[in-house]
Amino acid sequence: MARISGQHGGVSELVWDKVRSFFDPDLMGTLPEVWITDTSVEDWQMVLDLIETHGWRSEYREGDVVMSLPRAEQVLSRPVDAECPELRGWPAPDVLAIFRFLEDNGIDFDVDLRELQGQERLDILCEFITTIGRRLGKPVMMSPEGDWDRSDPVLGFDVEADRVVLLAQPWFG
Repeated sequence: MARISGQHGGVSELVWDKVRSFFDPDLMGTLPEVWITDTSVEDWQMVLDLIETHGWRSEYREGDVVMSLPRAEQVLSRPVDAECPELRGWPAPDVLAIFRFLEDNGIDFDVDLRELQGQERLDILCEFITTIGRRLGKPVMMSPEGDWDRSDPVLGFDVEADRVVLLAQPWFG
């Protein structure tokens, strides 16, 4: 992956020892909410294309059936009562992001905090979020698991700053 603007030696500007509480499954939940608002079918397609062009391992599923990845338009035009498809993508070995095709005007995905422990894994997440945010030209936010109203983001890709920034003060558990 390309280096994030402002990185030094491949290390993100976020320092693990300062943000580790945001990666504590007991405080944040195992699968925090990661989202992008005000999206379109075209934005979804850009994410699918990113996964392919970066060579990230991926697996598209409808229920228990693994299938070839269709175009975003096809996935998002499924019947209302159809099961929600998901795309599992690995931006690095043992770092999984699960995208759920809930709606075209929002992109939602989960990451597993148990896989994101330490500075190296934090840097991988920041690179992944930055890559998506840059491609779409939109903020990418992360908040605790269950923050359905998206009121408590803790970090996110800031388009103007062109990097992942803290949006809350780290907690201490």
